[in-house]
Amino acid sequence: QVQLVESGGGLVQAGGSLRLSCAASGLTFSSYAVAWFRRSSGKERKLVAAISWTGSRSYYLDSVEGRFTISRDNAKNTVYLQMNSLKPEDAAVYYCAASNPPGDYYFLDDVDYEQWGQGTQVTVSS
Repeated sequence: QVQLVESGGGLVQAGGSLRLSCAASGLTFSSYAVAWFRRSSGKERKLVAAISWTGSRSYYLDSVEGRFTISRDNAKNTVYLQMNSLKPEDAAVYYCAASNPPGDYYFLDDVDYEQWGQGTQVTVSS
């Protein structure tokens, strides 16, 4: 049974940092691209960052570029999202998602991700 479990969310002041983790089980993790999506109240789910199998390729939403860093540790079956200089507009439920592309790349569309976690809430106070 495939499971993705997010952790690390919480309440932080604007300008602060959080590190989200996505722990995977039940899949050959090193063959999966992993992405972080977020959904704010009343808004559509949006891709925040994505990373390829090996970590050699990554993507960031323009508004988080330079503040967020996605990384992975295949030995631990875990992907991380380091979030620095958080802003109130970063507040959302963050979801990790995994997909098994035929090569070392990632997808940009949520429909291409088969496995999803339950989400973790990030709240940023101003």
